[in-house]
Amino acid sequence: MLSELIKKKNLFSHLYEIDKKTAERYRQLPCPYCGGPLYFSNYMRKPRGEPEDVPEKYFIQFSLCCGTEGCRKRLTPPSCRFMGRKVYWFAVILCILTDFQNTYEKASVSDWSMRTGICRNTIKRWLAFFHDTFPASRIWRRLRGQISACVRNSNLPSSFINYCRTLKSTAEDALVIGLICLSDGSKIRAG
Repeated sequence: MLSELIKKKNLFSHLYEIDKKTAERYRQLPCPYCGGPLYFSNYMRKPRGEPEDVPEKYFIQFSLCCGTEGCRKRLTPPSCRFMGRKVYWFAVILCILTDFQNTYEKASVSDWSMRTGICRNTIKRWLAFFHDTFPASRIWRRLRGQISACVRNSNLPSSFINYCRTLKSTAEDALVIGLICLSDGSKIRAG
């Protein structure tokens, strides 16, 4: 089960390093509003669902701020650790929903809530987001043409993560590539 992966600290370390490199790449670009320089203006998040003793630095949300007086607009680079303003780690959301959808015949949302300790209404909100909102998103529309027709919008995110598992040798690699693709709409690379 994928939910075993979210108990590993090295997964969070790997995702932190990916986000750090992505943020640095974005920092080197000019401000999209005025063309000025971008500087780090990071802040702490308090996501839920990580294993014990995860280092505090993994809670940093990389954020950029324009250095031009009068502009000072903020830019948040794509993150494979955080899913927008959602309270739980992105990996936790994907793993919990994928495991639930893969065992849907055997468990109800209430059963899954008791098993994971995550509120039933939270799981329902996540399912509704992936069923109603996410398929119309810019990121998903960009990815949709690159992936197999076996990935069903009606069964997101599990159909996509299961597809990633056919491309990668380990469940952790599949989850990481899925997180990267779903965070910024980048191309899927097999191998």
